[in-house]
Amino acid sequence: MTSNIHDISSRDDIILLVNSFYASVRADSILGPIFDDVAHTDWDTHLPKMYDFWETVLFGTTTGFRGNPLAVHLDLASRVPLGAREFGRWIELFHRNVDMLFAGLMAEDAKARALRIAAVMQHHIANSADSLPQPA
Repeated sequence: MTSNIHDISSRDDIILLVNSFYASVRADSILGPIFDDVAHTDWDTHLPKMYDFWETVLFGTTTGFRGNPLAVHLDLASRVPLGAREFGRWIELFHRNVDMLFAGLMAEDAKARALRIAAVMQHHIANSADSLPQPA
């Protein structure tokens, strides 16, 4: 029996990964409420942005993604805790979905980049915590 698992090599692969990952996020007891109840994520808008984001990150495309993820996360952090617990779960789910669907150099690169992205976001949120309004 041969495996259907292959490396990430196309936009279709990114769409599969992003859809699978965010289905896990929405079902998660930690992250789901942040996306649905606090951020009120419009999934029809968010998912295509994430396809473009990951296509840019992994394949170096320059025409797709437009946005400022750091500003979005800083704003969200003013309304809900975004720290090691939340980013750790994000990484756990992302890695689990990559490993479930793909294997190869690009899959490993995606996981490494996700770790770096989470670390940068956490760093900026932690360093701006003093200037963020504290939740009541």
